[in-house]
Amino acid sequence: MRLFYELRGFVALTLSVYFYFFNLQFSWIMFVILLLIPDLSMLGYLKNNKVGAIWYNLFHTYSIPMLIIICSVLVHSHIFLMISLIWVAHIGMDRMLGYGLKYPTKFQDTHLNRI
Repeated sequence: MRLFYELRGFVALTLSVYFYFFNLQFSWIMFVILLLIPDLSMLGYLKNNKVGAIWYNLFHTYSIPMLIIICSVLVHSHIFLMISLIWVAHIGMDRMLGYGLKYPTKFQDTHLNRI
């Protein structure tokens, strides 16, 4: 099952990178700058494990960036499309590397495994 999640992460990363760079020809510099921004959600762990897990999971689930992708295509917003593709790439990269959504017990406890 873990291999399935990692493969799905690889596919999400690959597709988002393809559309970002080769289809839409967005900036490499912005990609590099914004790629790790979702990890700032880990700052919630400074409060406690429950708040940290909520914030981390909020920024590491596909539903929000996918909704933004749909909206940005409908209203022709290249900025929001660029940001959401980077966001999906980040989540895909995390899943490919075996990082999953967090449980409120400890940062190391994820839905994929214990890191």
